[in-house]
Amino acid sequence: MPAKSQDQQQAAGAALAAKRGETKVSSLKGASKSMYDSMSEKELEELASTPRKGKPEHVGDKGRDRD
Repeated sequence: MPAKSQDQQQAAGAALAAKRGETKVSSLKGASKSMYDSMSEKELEELASTPRKGKPEHVGDKGRDRD
């Protein structure tokens, strides 16, 4: 399953690093914490390895300003 945005890919990468013991789980927040809890290492690897080219920075908050 490919990542839909750069933000999703980055969150998956952070969760994957925590799953592998490369970073502390306590450093995770938001989407990366949720991904860590609910996804396998293989699923996280698939999301994190998605090529970034052509991906929007963020998907989902239509109609809201993002500062």
